[in-house]
Amino acid sequence: MSCSDDNIPADDALDALDDAAAAAAFRRLVRLLRHRSDAANIDLMGLAGFCRNCLGDWIAEAGGLDRESARAIVHGMPTAEWKARFHVPATPEQLRRMEESMAKNPGHG
Repeated sequence: MSCSDDNIPADDALDALDDAAAAAAFRRLVRLLRHRSDAANIDLMGLAGFCRNCLGDWIAEAGGLDRESARAIVHGMPTAEWKARFHVPATPEQLRRMEESMAKNPGHG
């Protein structure tokens, strides 16, 4: 399940953003997500339609890395270790919210 497809408008101002500024903002986001282990991936998916794993997958796609290596960058540790430390099973309500949220993502509607 992909978190989003790339539907980029031709005149998107985001493309004009300096790569160094974009990279700094992305690193800040990832470091915040590392710190906020209380923000479960299933809740992120339910609210925003993406999670830490999605970010890792996007890094893998953009940088030619394997998914596990890229996800470990986002988690700040191997994924299995992150799951053992922080993962809790999703409730039916969380799964419902995730499905509703994912349906709003580009390419899923």
